[in-house]
Amino acid sequence: MTLVGLQGYEIFRFLLPLIIFLLALFIGYAARRIVFVRLSVWARNTSTEADDIIINAVRGPFIIWFMMLGISCSARFADLPEGLFNTVNKILVVLGVLSITLVLSNIAAGLIKSYSGKAGPAMPVTSFTQNVSRIIIFTIGLLIILHNMGISIAPILATLGVGGLAVALALQDTLSNFFSGFYIIVSRQVKVGDFVRLESGDEGFVTDINWRTTKIKMLQNNVLLIPNEKLTKSVIINYCQPEKEMAVTLQVGVHYSSDLDKVERVTCEEAAAVMREVSGGVPSFDPFVRFGGFGDYAVQMTVILRAREFTDQYLIKHELIKRLHKRYSREGIIIPYPVTALNISQEKPAR
Repeated sequence: MTLVGLQGYEIFRFLLPLIIFLLALFIGYAARRIVFVRLSVWARNTSTEADDIIINAVRGPFIIWFMMLGISCSARFADLPEGLFNTVNKILVVLGVLSITLVLSNIAAGLIKSYSGKAGPAMPVTSFTQNVSRIIIFTIGLLIILHNMGISIAPILATLGVGGLAVALALQDTLSNFFSGFYIIVSRQVKVGDFVRLESGDEGFVTDINWRTTKIKMLQNNVLLIPNEKLTKSVIINYCQPEKEMAVTLQVGVHYSSDLDKVERVTCEEAAAVMREVSGGVPSFDPFVRFGGFGDYAVQMTVILRAREFTDQYLIKHELIKRLHKRYSREGIIIPYPVTALNISQEKPAR
């Protein structure tokens, strides 16, 4: 073999691993473009969401797997020392297990989110349930990696068992919040989407239950974070259980000279119109009036309506007050002002 041919052969041997790696990378990009386009079209025509979740989870690591394949093939053709070659293989195994673990955790979290939403209250979806599934899968993946690296996991498990008591004592508050969050989710007394009021007076929609806190979005658009343990010990009013529909009451006072039968009829007519026309009202509900007593300056009564959920009551009361004020004025029904009587003779200073 001539010198030129020898040099060309050496250059080819030097470039061959790089060519193999680039070729595997190109094939991976092409395969992902072709395969996943067809899979996406097929998934859109199916009724289940499981295939979409799996495709989206695999799409990212797919090119990484081809990259790993290219590195593995390149390492075989490269003139690497045996120790370095074995190290590369171990690194590839670790990366492979990590990528598969990531895919499985994304699939599990996606399936939990999808099917929990369909199951409704029976299986509430929170970041707590998704994170627990991720932790379990990543723990299994880590044990597999340690086993493939030649590290015995039996002493690790034994150490975890012995040190579990010390960890539990050190993380007493954290574990208490963790298990309290688990209890909240399992008991289903408070769920994501519920409107609750705490004994402190704070109220809002539950937006998430994680391993430490429950997140409540208040009506002022602020977020209240309350530790799970404290939530389980608090007195809570849940306005979404046993159902979201709730009674709405409005206190009204009319003059003593009013015809109460007419007042009742007029008030019920306007309340029924609010139920039909205002968003959040329950059209099938017939509002009614109950007179509650003789006040200091008016006959007191309560108008009872119904709202679809807690926050709808504000618009319902707003519209009813406007309509009653206009209708009472037209019908000659007087809403009296508060009256304060001063006894002048009694207040005179003694002589």
